[in-house]
Amino acid sequence: MIRTVCTLMLLLMPSILPAQMNTIRVGAKHFNEGYILSEMIALLLEDGGFSVERKFNLGGTAVSFEALRNNAIDVYPEYTGTIASEILKYDQRLKIGELNAKLKLLDLEISAPYGFDNTYALLIDSVLSKKHAIRKISDLQHHAYLTLGLSYEFLKRKDGWENLAQFYVLPQQPTALEHGLAYQAILEHKIDVTDAYSTDGEIEKYHLVLLDDDKNFFPQYEAVSFYGRRLPAEAKKLLQKLEGAISQDDMQRLNALALFNSVDHRKIAFDFLVQKGLINNKTYTTIADARAILEKTWVHLQLTLLALICSILVAVPLGMLIYRYSYMSRVVLYITGILQTIPSIALLALMIPVLGIGMLPAVIALFLYALLPILRNTVMGLVSVDPVLKNVATAIGLSPWNKLRLVEFPMAFPAILGGIRTAAVINIGTATLAAFIGAGGLGEFIVSGLALNNTTLILQGAIPSALLAILMELIFEGIQWLAVPKHMQQNSST
Repeated sequence: MIRTVCTLMLLLMPSILPAQMNTIRVGAKHFNEGYILSEMIALLLEDGGFSVERKFNLGGTAVSFEALRNNAIDVYPEYTGTIASEILKYDQRLKIGELNAKLKLLDLEISAPYGFDNTYALLIDSVLSKKHAIRKISDLQHHAYLTLGLSYEFLKRKDGWENLAQFYVLPQQPTALEHGLAYQAILEHKIDVTDAYSTDGEIEKYHLVLLDDDKNFFPQYEAVSFYGRRLPAEAKKLLQKLEGAISQDDMQRLNALALFNSVDHRKIAFDFLVQKGLINNKTYTTIADARAILEKTWVHLQLTLLALICSILVAVPLGMLIYRYSYMSRVVLYITGILQTIPSIALLALMIPVLGIGMLPAVIALFLYALLPILRNTVMGLVSVDPVLKNVATAIGLSPWNKLRLVEFPMAFPAILGGIRTAAVINIGTATLAAFIGAGGLGEFIVSGLALNNTTLILQGAIPSALLAILMELIFEGIQWLAVPKHMQQNSST
């Protein structure tokens, strides 16, 4: 059945097919610097004549690496410390040559460093730092009362909080929050300490102090291009232009442009490459906001409707089947109920090793989430049909399947429609998470806005998504008015 559904998806949605061989897919983690560096990679490749497909807003290291390893993307910017500790699981510090020797076994490769080290760090407000003489990470040992708010990824990384706290014997119990919101929280004194990247543009702007890693816990995090060895030699040569081209001050300045000057990531990358003489194209082209919103809204609708159609084609017949053979109902409903409890982002991440990134895994995840409300309403609608009508249908000689087709299903249709309506609205909201695996849609605005702490950008995704949900409600209201007999509408399920 799943194979049939996947085949239908491929037939209905050509855009979910893998990229063509002459197209290079560039990935980006969902944080400010990742977008800028990935745009540099994409612009260099485009300037060299390659067609580029941007797969931005991927989740953290785990999602991006799985996408690269499974050929869902071809290249993305990464950091040597992250590759050593999080990907290769090495405790010792490895040099570029050593990293490449280890990565060769995975058919992967990294470039020479870009020229800056974006190390992890802990930071604190400068006033608090002076007041309590907190200048080093080891100083935190004597200030257990401090409130730490750390990013989700940093909390669980091998080079993150758990090992850092053991290494420095730190007594604090941190809370988790999105990295893009941490600076606002520290400015509002809701937290005292957070993790950061040393090239973050907020550090100088907000007069924050990076605590000295006085016992050298963190490895070097030199930025590099991370790609499969299958990447064309011409592409690798183009990426060599970034080697040694970006200083620590450069990267902090570029990050600040996006954060405080509201400059588009692509524009920042383009201007930098032109200034450094790394690309020949001197004409910048951009996409208008209205056009971008419409394009992402269309992708969002594709994700939602394709998943909904597949769910209807599976859940309604399956509901009729388990109603007919009731001994199956508990098991089937139990399994679909379990699917509903799996966190959306976890389900998406689990699909990457099998299906890669993009629209296909997103549609399948949404399809699975839509099954339960449609299936449950189908079964409950059929079960709740008036027994008198069932007996009359039997008395006039209808076979069980004819009774189901001619009497029970029409009577259950309002309830079934209510389940489809619920699934459609849920899918519109859940589809925003598809941005984390490069499927596009309105979630891209939301994820980018969170990374930049940009409310306007978040609203560009949230408002159209909410309007789509309202529109979907109105459409189903109209379908119910047209398709459901008037005498049944007052009892129909919504």
